[in-house]
Formats: sequence, C-alpha cells, structure tokens
Amino acid sequence: MIIAVDGPSGSGKSSTARGVATKLGLRYLDTGAMYRAVTWSALEHGLDLDDTAAVAERARALVLSVSTDPQRAQFAADGTDVTEAIRDPRISASVSKIATNLDVRKELIRRQREIIAQSQPTGGAVVEGRDIATVVAPQAELKVLLTADQDARMARRKAELADAVTAEQLRDQIVRRDADDATVSQFLVASDGAVEIDSTPLSLEEVVDVICRLAKEAEAAPRDQES
Repeated sequence: MIIAVDGPSGSGKSSTARGVATKLGLRYLDTGAMYRAVTWSALEHGLDLDDTAAVAERARALVLSVSTDPQRAQFAADGTDVTEAIRDPRISASVSKIATNLDVRKELIRRQREIIAQSQPTGGAVVEGRDIATVVAPQAELKVLLTADQDARMARRKAELADAVTAEQLRDQIVRRDADDATVSQFLVASDGAVEIDSTPLSLEEVVDVICRLAKEAEAAPRDQES
C-alpha cells in the first residue's frame, strides 16, 4: 500500500506520516527532506540558487542517501550526514528556490518513485510532501490532504523549532514558502480521490488513528469489490 500525505507547512505531515508508517509497519519517505538536502549541497558548493541550470546539475550529481525507517530519520549528501543540518533556518529560508526549480523537481521525483518502488516488497510506504497524490504517486491507494489553520501551523512549527527561529523567520517558513511552492505544486486543494483532514482541533494521535482507519478501509475495498 502507498499512502500519500500532502499539505501546507506546519500541518503536521511529517509527524503524522511517521506515526502512520510505524503503526501500519510501512516505510516512510519525507520528500521535503530531499529538497532540503539539495539546498544544503548547492549552498555548500557556493552555487547561486538563481542559476537554475547549475543547481539542477548539482541535484543530478548528488549522491543522496535517504532512510525510510520511520523510527530513524537519517539523510546523507555525498557521504556527509546532513540529518540535522538540513533543518537549519538558512536551509528553510532557501529551500523554496530549489523546490520551484522544475529540473530539480524532475530529478527528485524520479528518485522518489524509485524509493517508493523499492518499498513495495516490504508492504509499501507512507509518502509525504506537496504533490505526492497528484504527481509523485497518483496510484496511491490512499490520498490525504492534511490541513490546519495558519495559527495552528505556526504554533506547531514554533514548538518544533523552539527558540531556533525568530517570529519573522517562522512566518517566512509558513506563509512565504507555501506561496512560493504553490506556484509549482497543488497542495492547498484536495486532489481527485483525496480525503481532506483538518488537523486543527485534533491531536497527533487522533490524526494518525483516522488515517490508519482510512488505510484499512482502502485496503479492504478491492477485496469487497472482488467478492
């Protein structure tokens, strides 16, 4: 089973997807971290992020290692562990330039599909990001658009980052990044066949339980149709 979880920044995609993957025994893919890893690499190489061709070439050349264990988030770029580095505010401030580079997106979507295919023999994966249901894995058995109001999203991101960001940086991560990313992916409106879940009034555990229930129903549906 492939479960696609899309949604805006701070909606709880990562924590929710990890929780669902753990509970259902599936792999977990954080596609946003892959864009962050390319951002880190481009900055480390001193590239002008507005030079779309150079950045795309860096993305294609990058040796990227991605853990799909929901209990062990780990990412390496050209042999360097960047698990913590890609969460730095400087990466958050620049990642939209990478995410809106269409050639970078093409390369990372290719890699994401490979990872998804590799997860199939072990049962599948929960994949979270911006355009999973519409572009990366439109064949997903369950598609979820996870939303929350802006105040809730900003509060969650602030709690996650503690004192690592200023109020201005926090708003930039939530509001400006969503506006930029919306120019190349549709994650603010549910795609055909997707279930929209507003997580504003729900706890993480409640959201995980809802998606797990929906996944079990989706898994049972083909059998019901056959019978």
